Order: sequence, then structure tokens, then C-alpha cells
Amino acid sequence: MAEKSFKYVIIGGGVSAGYAAREFCKQGVKPGELAIISKEAVAPYERPALSKAYLFPEGTARLPGFHVCVGSGGERLLPEWYKEKGIELILSTEIVKADLAAKTLVSAAGEIFKYHILIIATGSTVIKLTDFGVQGADAKNILYLREIDDADKLVEAIKGKKNGKAVIVGGGYIGLELSAALRINNIDVTMVYPEPWCMPRLFTAGIAAFYEGYYANKGVKIVKGTVAVGFNADSNGEVKEVKLKDGRVLEADIVVVGVGGRPLTTLFKGQVEEEKGGIKTDAFFKTSISDVYAVGDVATFPLKLYNDIRRVEHVDHARKSAEQAVKAIKSNEEGKTIDVYDYLPFFYSRSFDLSWQFYGDNVGDAVLFGDNDPASPKPKFGSYWIKDGKVVGVFLEGGTPDENKAIAKVARVQPPVENLDVLTKEGLSFACKI
Repeated sequence: MAEKSFKYVIIGGGVSAGYAAREFCKQGVKPGELAIISKEAVAPYERPALSKAYLFPEGTARLPGFHVCVGSGGERLLPEWYKEKGIELILSTEIVKADLAAKTLVSAAGEIFKYHILIIATGSTVIKLTDFGVQGADAKNILYLREIDDADKLVEAIKGKKNGKAVIVGGGYIGLELSAALRINNIDVTMVYPEPWCMPRLFTAGIAAFYEGYYANKGVKIVKGTVAVGFNADSNGEVKEVKLKDGRVLEADIVVVGVGGRPLTTLFKGQVEEEKGGIKTDAFFKTSISDVYAVGDVATFPLKLYNDIRRVEHVDHARKSAEQAVKAIKSNEEGKTIDVYDYLPFFYSRSFDLSWQFYGDNVGDAVLFGDNDPASPKPKFGSYWIKDGKVVGVFLEGGTPDENKAIAKVARVQPPVENLDVLTKEGLSFACKI
């Protein structure tokens, strides 16, 4: 097979790849220097749309509407944009071998790609129940959500099983957002998760109680403290029942599994230093191998604010880490320096009429404030996390853009607090005066 050679190659075609391409153009990349190799069949797009507007019965999002970089208010990069800029977009191409010492990538079809500088932006893959040998987990209509193909399968299932029953396995991000999307489509929804409350990696029991109550009021049934241990299918091989560990059996026309993801680092095992499940990088996303960078979900990087090293799975970090790596690559070539990556962790979600944002670190003592009654017509509440006498994290449901900016500032500044009662009493006004 003929080999192709590029100065820069991005492996992976998700959010990070699109934002890196835009930054390369800002930095003056020349036509023919950059290639993006993606196993997906479409140009980079804003992945969060898949669990939200892509599934809505009205006002539905479809490509090319949510190609990057619209998610951050930027220009929409259509496939033609890459062509105009002389960026080679190599789609539907899976890399099966990476030899970092030889600076060579090999595709499933045997194509060879050489590079001078590589950016690893492979992202994550979903954890599947078939990985654990769960009985019947290969039945039809047991679905996952990561890529646009997955979302298309889910859309077809929603249409094919009108007013049917869905079981959502998992109570995290995907579980909550998909439960809402399916309910909006008039599907009967039951969520199943083993933890004592939803979204336990971020939510306190107090925060979770609001969302569980709100979802219940919307008709979502919640089964906690147990897991799916098997599935029964009908004569067509389609799922019809979910067997739970506690002995219960739930009817289901559709099952959506959202039990987490794992970073796609297998190609690079033994070739780069790893830590905390990801590829270890410095504050410029450079790995232990010169000329190899890693961004987004796969990178374990120094989190300056907390003097820690972490791996962050979120679209905001996917965008910003990609931009930082490209700036570092170009400044290095020009003999210049740039500031280290100084990231403030940020997570958000939207479901039903709800919208929350979180900034900082959810460690220490948590204080709940505001109106967190699930039956309120316009609930607005939040939480502060306090560690070593300082506010280190803030969560807010129903905030205005200005209020969300205020809580971000608090998480960044980390103001001292002597008395937790002050935060309970002052609530959001404490953040707005910082």
C-alpha cells in the first residue's frame, strides 16, 4: 500500500480533533501539512448534541448543524472548510497499529501514515455489558451512545417502538440525559442503577434528591440499589425483559446502557508513560515521547489549581486541551513559550427544562442552598463545597449566564469561609458578590 506522509497527524476525529484543526489554522498551518484520521464517517462534531437535541421529537438537531466549533459559539467547520484549508480529513479509517518510535500508523485496510508530530485524540469508548459476559446482552435494541451511528440506532428504536417501554441501565450523565430524552418522546422509562442516588461522582444526596424527585414527577421510574444481570429476548432476537439482581424482571422494548467509558489508549500501550488510566502528559499535553501529544479524555495532565494530576472526561476540556497542545507545538517550533494549562474543571447538563453547571472540585463539606423542591415551577438551588476553610467547588441549577459566571469565579478564586451557615443563609448572593 502506498504511504502518506504529513507534518502533523491527529488520530481521532472527535471534538478535540476539530478544535485542534481550528487552532492549527489560527497558528498558520500550511496546506498539506495536517491530517485528521477518524474511524467515524463524518467530520468532527459536538458530541453532547447526541444525548440531547439529536433525540428530540421537535427542534431536532442534525448534521451539518452541530459540527465543531458551534458548541462554544465558534464557526461551524463543515467538511468543505477542511478542504479549503488544505487539511486532509481521512474518514472511516481505523488505525490498528501505532509505532511511535518509527512515527508510523497503519490502518485496518493496510494504509500507512507517517508523521513528524502526532496528537492522540482517540477519546473514550463505552463500556459494554457484553464485555462482562452479561447473559443476553447481545440482544437487539440493547443500545449504547457514544457516536453518531449509535444515536441513529436509538432514533430508529424510538420510532419503531412508539409509546414503548425503555429501561436505562446506569444513573450517571448518560442515564439522566437519555431518560429525559426518551420520556420527551413519550416512552415509558425506568432507570436502574446500583448506587444509593444518581450521579454519585458529582451529586451529593441532597442534590440528587431534587433530580430524582423531578424525574419521578415527569413519569420516570427509578430503581436503585440493584443491577441488570441478564436479558430475555423474543423470537426476533429483540430484548423484551431485563432481569435484575434483586429478582425483579422489567419489561423493555428498548434498553440503553450508560455505565461509563474507558479511554482508548490500547494502541499506545508500552510505548508511552501512563498514569491514572490515561496517557501521562505535561502542562502542554506533551507525552513521555517527544513529538507525541495527547489531549481530551486520554490525557492525564497536571491540574495546576489543585496541584494534582488528573484525567478529565468532558467536552470543555476536550476543546481546551486540544487548543493548548497546538499552541505548544507551534510555539515550540518558533522557540517561544506559552503559559501552562491552568484548567478549572467544568461540567454541565441539560434535561427537560433543567440546566445545571458545576465548577471546581467536589471535595470537603457540602452546603446546600436555595429552592430545591422538585415541584417548584422554577427551581433554583445549588451547593458549595468547602475544604480547608475555602470554597473549592460550586454547583448551580437554573442559573442565569451571569450567575454561572459568578460561581465559576468563586471556584477559581477559592474565597475563605469561616462559617458554613453563612453560605446556607446567603446562598447564591455569596457568589455574586465575589
